[in-house]
Amino acid sequence: MIAFGPVDTFSVHTPHRAHRREKGMSSSTSMSVVAVVLLVLAAAQPARADPACYSRLFNFGDSLSDTGNYHFVFPNDNREPAMRLPYGETFFNRSTGRFSNGRLIVDFIAEALELPFLRPYWSGQSAKDFARGANFAVGGATALSPEFFEENDAPLPNPDTVCLDKELDWFSDLLEFLCPNDLADCTNMMDKSLFLVGEIGGNDYNLPIFTEVSFEKIRTFTPSVIAKISSTVTKLIELGAKTLLVPGNLPIGCVPAYLMRFESDEEEYYEPDTGCIRWMNEFSQYHNKLLVDELEKLRKLHPGVVIIYADYYGAAMKVFRSPEQFGIKYPLVACCGGEGFYGVSETGGCGYGEYKVRDDPEKYGSWDGFHPSEAVYKAIANGLLRGPYTQPPIATTTNSCPQLTEIVSSFENKVLSDL
Repeated sequence: MIAFGPVDTFSVHTPHRAHRREKGMSSSTSMSVVAVVLLVLAAAQPARADPACYSRLFNFGDSLSDTGNYHFVFPNDNREPAMRLPYGETFFNRSTGRFSNGRLIVDFIAEALELPFLRPYWSGQSAKDFARGANFAVGGATALSPEFFEENDAPLPNPDTVCLDKELDWFSDLLEFLCPNDLADCTNMMDKSLFLVGEIGGNDYNLPIFTEVSFEKIRTFTPSVIAKISSTVTKLIELGAKTLLVPGNLPIGCVPAYLMRFESDEEEYYEPDTGCIRWMNEFSQYHNKLLVDELEKLRKLHPGVVIIYADYYGAAMKVFRSPEQFGIKYPLVACCGGEGFYGVSETGGCGYGEYKVRDDPEKYGSWDGFHPSEAVYKAIANGLLRGPYTQPPIATTTNSCPQLTEIVSSFENKVLSDL
């Protein structure tokens, strides 16, 4: 989703990362680093007597899964409200760079796999920092490059927006750092890692919509967005990835900022059971249908690889159709924002201008008018981990993960209101 606020120019060659500087070390120092890396990788692997689950998690995406990269990528952007309270107040009691009041879907997945919260790539300083994976997601990131939008007369508000190709470049740099002599040394690590490729693509639509690009033109971007996601999955497979979770788009017609901006007096404009904007949700479904079809093609091309579709749309719509089952009272209202009907206004937003933070954030479907609340993120994550919102079911494709099997089994005896 969108990460608002002006940003300063950022060069990916800025030498503020320790591991980039280490590439120039002496040979003896390099050998010691290799030894440390091998020890770290070995320590991270379970004993042979205990079948391996996922020892690492790698994530690519935008603000829906950014756990803190934005601050490092755009260090001079002091006006981005997600970098300070009230963001993060519900769970962390401080700002962590997450675009929500608490945990994200990727956090709940990490918890389910008994892994630590995913470290932002740009905060890492040593091999030990990446012993359990890395997060490459950045708030405001797009699937397509800024050049694509320029060529299609839809320039992005920030020409330095991070795209999926750039995140993949960072991952390649990390592999070179962890396995400096031969990338084949990382084979065991890649085999036992779970790769989350997205959600990505939402900003390819959101940003042009907010810069008044026609919806008809934006719809023509979708095949290119899907092709970029597909090529990224393919490149990760070529690098050795064996299990990939690829999410679809959320129902953008349920986003409070859109509900305010595209408000209508026509009853048929809205879905009768949710109050969400019908045509915008239909567009999300169009994106997801193309993605599902593309992933099926990739499965046929790579039969030895597990490619799982994560149905964010279906899991989120469960919340919007039956919010009371999740303890949510205001599914289409922002907890932190303006005084408008949907909790958003033209005069300010969460963390800037005229805004208020409402009590009981767990009762709201949105945190800031653009991003879901922790309560919705948790509901979506449960829908993925417990079913039925992954294709194929994640528990059946990861039978070496007893944690996931236990989660699914325990859910059979619970009601949704207890989640």
